[in-house]
Amino acid sequence: MPEASTAAALAPVYVIGAGPGGLAVAAALRGRGVPAVVVEKADEVGASWRGHYDRLHLHTTRKLSSLPGLRIPRRFGRWVGRDDVVKYLEKYAEFHELDVLTGVAVERIEALPEGGGWRLRAGGGRVLEGRAVVVATGFNHTPYVPDWAGADSYGGEVLHARAYRDPEPFRGKDVLVVGVGNTGAEIAVDLAEGGAARVRLAVRTPPYILRRSTLGWPAQRTGILVRRLPAKLVDVLADPVCRLSVPDLTDKGLARPSGGLYTRVRQGAIPVQDVGLIAAVRAGKVEPVAAMAEFADGEVVLADGSRIRPEAVIAATGYRRGLEPLVGHLGVLDDNGRPRTHGSHTARHAPGLYFTGYTNPITGMLRELALDAERIAKRIAKSR
Repeated sequence: MPEASTAAALAPVYVIGAGPGGLAVAAALRGRGVPAVVVEKADEVGASWRGHYDRLHLHTTRKLSSLPGLRIPRRFGRWVGRDDVVKYLEKYAEFHELDVLTGVAVERIEALPEGGGWRLRAGGGRVLEGRAVVVATGFNHTPYVPDWAGADSYGGEVLHARAYRDPEPFRGKDVLVVGVGNTGAEIAVDLAEGGAARVRLAVRTPPYILRRSTLGWPAQRTGILVRRLPAKLVDVLADPVCRLSVPDLTDKGLARPSGGLYTRVRQGAIPVQDVGLIAAVRAGKVEPVAAMAEFADGEVVLADGSRIRPEAVIAATGYRRGLEPLVGHLGVLDDNGRPRTHGSHTARHAPGLYFTGYTNPITGMLRELALDAERIAKRIAKSR
């Protein structure tokens, strides 16, 4: 065996990110006898989950959200809360005796010559070399706030949803939430229930809204059943279900969506799981308004030309993957900055470089991370 190949075979696998995806891969590798080291820039595992708002619960059931080798405790309930997710991740790393290197930020990944593995360059000049690398830095990595014109003229508070924790700082205030994905919808409800004087929700494209559970049947299970069906067929099947289960809120400013539920899922538009939005809109506690266009003269200008003057604007406008500094030079990202391959698949010119957690499936993120972890580990173990 050539010297470079021998060295690569003896080197560990490095997993970047100690969130659910990274920990799951490390555990699956350990279960197959493959040495793995998890490298995490924060000081603790589950850093992203620790930063989410207090109200957050999984939109997927406990039974379908466990990672390989350890079930989520039943006492955490059917819809697991943020703090319990963090506890589970801590226990998961401890239970599997994972080698987690915290406080180390990997800044760049480079291929070693002649298929000899991968070099990781970290902060402080630290260099690590491994036979394979699994990138699991998370779908919600870098908060994105649009570059709204006139922002300097606005005298109120502007923050990304990432900085939102609870409604207390906004009690008695007029608040505009921009973006009607799951995060924006839930924060708007949280504000309305938590004492904000007025809550408006800026909507660009009306979303499909799904009941999280109907007669005990979770929407996640339906997503699993239909995931391989043609999108147009699922669109046809889903339309009457949506109309029967979700009232028409057009008179409240939230029109019925168009374009087909599953077609839009394939385009990246995940349905909103109802955790109070429908009731809040019907009661007038959350007011849907047109999309936000810009700031002007201390006001917010909406896409329909109307102007409002909220005291705070919360941008639930999503995240970027933030992978360009890490792997942008390797030709493994598409034009949107997402990995071209995921799970056990790798690019032909970058064998041994894996990505997990960069899709947003209706079948459940944690469920898919668990499946990906087993597939990646199996592939790496076979390559020894």
